[in-house]
Amino acid sequence: FTGDWKQWFYRSLVVLVVSCSCALLISVPTAVVTAIARAARDGILIKGGAHLEALGTLRVLAFDKTGTLTRGVPELQDVIALGPEHPDRLLRLAASVEDASGHPLAEAVITAARRRGLRWQAADDAQALPGRGVQGSVEGHAVSLGKPGPGSRPPGVIAQLGQLEDGAKTAVVLTIDGRPAALLAVADQMRPEASQAVAALHKAGIRPVLMLTGDNDRVAAAIAAHGSLDGWRAGLLPHDKTEAVTALRAEHGAIAMVGDGVNDAPALATADVGIAMGAIGTDVALETADVALMADDLAKLPQVIALSHRARSVIRLNIALSVTAVAVLVTAALPGVLSLTAVLLLHE
Repeated sequence: FTGDWKQWFYRSLVVLVVSCSCALLISVPTAVVTAIARAARDGILIKGGAHLEALGTLRVLAFDKTGTLTRGVPELQDVIALGPEHPDRLLRLAASVEDASGHPLAEAVITAARRRGLRWQAADDAQALPGRGVQGSVEGHAVSLGKPGPGSRPPGVIAQLGQLEDGAKTAVVLTIDGRPAALLAVADQMRPEASQAVAALHKAGIRPVLMLTGDNDRVAAAIAAHGSLDGWRAGLLPHDKTEAVTALRAEHGAIAMVGDGVNDAPALATADVGIAMGAIGTDVALETADVALMADDLAKLPQVIALSHRARSVIRLNIALSVTAVAVLVTAALPGVLSLTAVLLLHE
């Protein structure tokens, strides 16, 4: 503590310059930008450093079914008439109400009608019922197509529904003027990489991995078993998925939601990390999500989570090295070992 004020003023300047370490300032953004750029090269778009960091804290992950765990290209397998109407007429009515819908199940109905050479006109006053189906007016009849409800399950139909659902087929009911007229069974193939992706997520410490779907319990159970999932919640409307995400977060911790459709957008926004299937995902889902898998490859999920863990490790290492360097330099600056010129050269 000897020396005049000029000497200590000079040393204080040296300490001030040393403590403002450029390495400490740029260590975090450099690692974040590098990780995001690497993910982009692999077809994974991350919308910011906060989302990259959040990926490394995940404890539970939830999948949507159609278009996420499955290919999102379902095919119409069966048209079962529940009355005297011809199946082609029933399919034509179904195509009419589905004409303006962009849902994968609608595409399956439209494609099947085209293959049979059927002609139809779009329904009047057609409207989508989120999580339930579609409805409209066709040839003076009120026509709807959607999930089987209590009123559309007469005793003779229950057994047919069970057989279809046990085969992992999604059954929808065509209703004409309030009367169940046909069962349409649609099947969608699982993505081949789904089970391997789930296993890799388990290995990364993310458990449980579940499925949230608007489909029924039987179809959900068949899909979950095929994909080696830890569980499922079926029969969910969009707000039900949001509530499920909130409940899972409260029970397990940070959660990611993976989806592709409009119905998934509220859950994607509620999750700590929303992940959208980029190639087939709707604009709403892509806008809401924090991460987009542009290749629609579920194998990218474990990859981006591993990248997040690696980035977090590099950030911690960079900060530790920077703080250590600052501590050493400050210690050397206090007794006057370092000059201001030397410190400025070190910063250069």
